Amino acid sequence: MSYLCSSEKQNPHPPLKKSPSSWSNLWFKSPNKTLNHVVFTMHLKSLAKHQIQLQPHKTLIFDRTLLLSDELLLRVFQKLPESQWKPNSLVCKRWLSLQGRLVRSLKLLEWNFLESGRLVSRFPNLTRIDLVHACIVRPRNCSVLLNHSIVSVSVDLEVSDKGFLENGKLLASNVVDRGLRFLASGYPNLRKLAVLGASELGLLSVAEECDTLQDLELHRCSDDTLRAISGFENLQILKLIGNAEGLYNKSLVSDIGLTILAQGCSRLVKLELSGCEGSYDGIRAIGQCCQMLEELTLSDHRTEGGWLSALSFCENLKTLRFQSCRRIDVCPGLDEHLGSCPTLERLHLHKCQLRDKLSMRALYMVCGAVRDIVVQDCWGLDNDILGLATTCRRVKELSLGGYSLLTTEGLECAVLSWKDLQKLRVVSCKNIKDSEVSPALSTLFSTLKELRWRPSTRSLLSSCLVESGMGKRGSKFFKKT
Repeated sequence: MSYLCSSEKQNPHPPLKKSPSSWSNLWFKSPNKTLNHVVFTMHLKSLAKHQIQLQPHKTLIFDRTLLLSDELLLRVFQKLPESQWKPNSLVCKRWLSLQGRLVRSLKLLEWNFLESGRLVSRFPNLTRIDLVHACIVRPRNCSVLLNHSIVSVSVDLEVSDKGFLENGKLLASNVVDRGLRFLASGYPNLRKLAVLGASELGLLSVAEECDTLQDLELHRCSDDTLRAISGFENLQILKLIGNAEGLYNKSLVSDIGLTILAQGCSRLVKLELSGCEGSYDGIRAIGQCCQMLEELTLSDHRTEGGWLSALSFCENLKTLRFQSCRRIDVCPGLDEHLGSCPTLERLHLHKCQLRDKLSMRALYMVCGAVRDIVVQDCWGLDNDILGLATTCRRVKELSLGGYSLLTTEGLECAVLSWKDLQKLRVVSCKNIKDSEVSPALSTLFSTLKELRWRPSTRSLLSSCLVESGMGKRGSKFFKKT
């Protein structure tokens, strides 16, 4: 048996809660305590209050990448694919800065980004820079996009006789030169540069600072601009755009500029001339001075007649390309003066006019040692023009595409004359038919190492739909009444 005994009666009215003591109560209620003890008590209370306020932030996640150095984190970023670089730069400011160090190539769209210094600070290790789009003053609120073989730009509806990019639509040369000076000081290890409308002074500033520059692309250049080309001692790849039909027609590169180019760039390996004028003298100077030249590309060239014979001075030329040329050579001259390129291996023709039999015959004679012939989307290629190529006895590869005049008979006569032919590609030539292939041509196909035979995509599609009957199903729904 148990019971509870209490000596005091329970109070039906509980006492009121005491209010928290203030700093004054702590001071006056502790008269016997020393001042240090009071201060220590105040400090403990303030710490307890501060800890209560910080309790909600205890769930924050600690960034463990802060423990890694910049060099180690850069090595991690380098292992990632380039498609992940942009998402990584959005994580934090540190990753954004580190991601900029990995970028080596850039196409600039806003010129102010260069002059303000943000380009150098954001991407400090660039080696390849394209400034062409930034040199064009883009119109506001314009949705018209002009696609040119050289560049694609937004233009307005005002068109002058000189082209879309005239009448103040390009940056002034002094503005471009000022930007080039700033660019050269920020990127001394620059290797490739593309610029539009630069003058001699701007290029000289780049040549003085960027000793490692190897690839240069000059838009809207002239003979005066090429005076600074001798300052680039290590230049190996050069692309010159003089006149660009429809964009700008003011620039001019003649034999004078080509001679200056030849004397100043003796170490050139690749050269492309687009919209440039000249003649036999300019091409000969390039062949005599640029002994290391291996690849020559002519785009929309406006060279005078008789220049083909100057190709014989290019003793180490291996690749010759023609792109968007309305003519090859108006007056090639006598056969005994043409000469030849003994080291030439590849001849490429793309979107050119090939109707002139005299110039095509001279071209094949100069390129007599060629082994690879590519003719793509050209006008005028028929049986006679292709038959002229039989003067090239060493052809091993032939690629044809986009022709309506060439027939199976003309193709057979040409390919059977090349005893060393190993690769053949025929695409989109509608007058070449499978039913006209002879046994001799079939035998040649069986000996080739590589064959791509699709002369007519329409015939291939119709043969696939014969058994399905899709071409006849619509007749019952569209009967005449």
